[in-house]
Order: sequence, then structure tokens, then C-alpha cells
Amino acid sequence: MDANQALLSALGARLREARKASGLSVSDLALQAGLSRRYVTEAEAGRANLSLLKLANLARALGLPLGELCDLPLAAGRWERIALVGLRGAGKSSVGRELARRLECPFVELDRRIEERSGLPLGELFDLSGSETYRRIEREVLEAVLAEGQRQVIAPGGSIVNAPSTYARLRDACRTVWLKASPESHLARVMNQGDQRPMQGRPRALDELRALLEQRQRLYGRCEFQVDTDGKSISQVASWIEDHVFEPERA
Repeated sequence: MDANQALLSALGARLREARKASGLSVSDLALQAGLSRRYVTEAEAGRANLSLLKLANLARALGLPLGELCDLPLAAGRWERIALVGLRGAGKSSVGRELARRLECPFVELDRRIEERSGLPLGELFDLSGSETYRRIEREVLEAVLAEGQRQVIAPGGSIVNAPSTYARLRDACRTVWLKASPESHLARVMNQGDQRPMQGRPRALDELRALLEQRQRLYGRCEFQVDTDGKSISQVASWIEDHVFEPERA
């Protein structure tokens, strides 16, 4: 991808993210900005060479300063990094390892790095130091990982979406993919890994998981890409990401 196309793609991703955050449909945004629906669709796909006036109209319709809409991550490394987002049991670790193997690049699990940095298992870190300390270490670890190279597959913890600035940094620095799955699949995968904790003393664990997914759906939806992993093998999901996320950027 050349620099011009990278800029248009980054702008399209920022526009799509801002529209979703505002709760507007493509048609609503087009109407409020005085543009055609097709034009907005092309802009979000990175295929429209937007003029300054059209950008200003879009920013106004979204209730954003023009400078904020155009504050783009232009570092080339963003196009070489992929972050897999989702709840535990989405397949981030297994898909991440397979994808990294195919792309011949490092695979990094942020939670493991957090444990290494703190010297504590995550559960003890939360119990002893609280969520604020965890969030601080999470942000520090993310910055350290991003500094390690421009070609990586990263799997953050599922709750990173609850840390707005850290989640925004992840989306700015990486192509983000939400690995979607049903609550039943999430729970089954975790238990198949031998982890019975989700069910211990929690007879309504599945209902709680459904509620958590519903609560985070809008936040996970801010990822650039989404893939439903239900009924798909690790290889199939990794192939989808190669075809839809990574390969277009190498063309």
C-alpha cells in the first residue's frame, strides 16, 4: 500500500469508527452531511478522495472538530500489526499463534506480559493492587510491545475495551479484529481448556456471560474488522484474517 492509499484507508477507518460511536447509520450520516450514501460508503472504505469541504461537513454531522476527525495514525507500522479483540474463549490465543506462524512474526499476549511485569498472576494483581494498577501496567505493557516492532500479532485482555485511552491507542497502532462468538461457544471453549472457574459457585454463569457480551458489544464493534468464529476452525479464522485484513495491505 502506498502512502496516499494508507492515508485514505486510515481516514476511512476513523470516519467509520466516529459514525458508529455517534450511533448514526451510513444513511443518517450522509443525510446530515449533505452527501450521497454511496459517497459515505466509499469514504469509509478508503476509496474516496475527500475534499476539505466534504470532510468539514462530515465532521460537523458527527459533532467532531475537523482536526479530531483528521488526527490520523500515519505510521507505517500500523498496517503491519494485527490485534485480536474479544472475550476469553473467543480464540485469540489459538488464532493469534496460527496467524503469527503464517505471517512469520511474533505473537504477544498482553496479559502474560502484564503478569511478567508485575510478578503476579492476574487474579492476585487485581486482589492486591486493584483495577487501577492493572490498567496502568496494561498501558505501559502495550506501549512496550508496540515499541518492539512494526510486524506483530497482539492479543489484549478482553476487558481492554473498558480502558478508553488504552483501547484507542490499540486501534490507532493496529488493525483490530473482533473475534465474535456466541456466549455458549465462549463458555464451552474455556471449559474445554480445563478451566472450570467460570462455573464454580456461579449457576447463572451463562446468563452473566450473555449480559457481559451485550454490554461490550458496542465497544468491540469499534474494531475495524469482525469475524464470527462459531463453527469455524482455527485455520479458517486465520485464513479469513489473512484474506480480509492483512493481504489487502500488502497489495
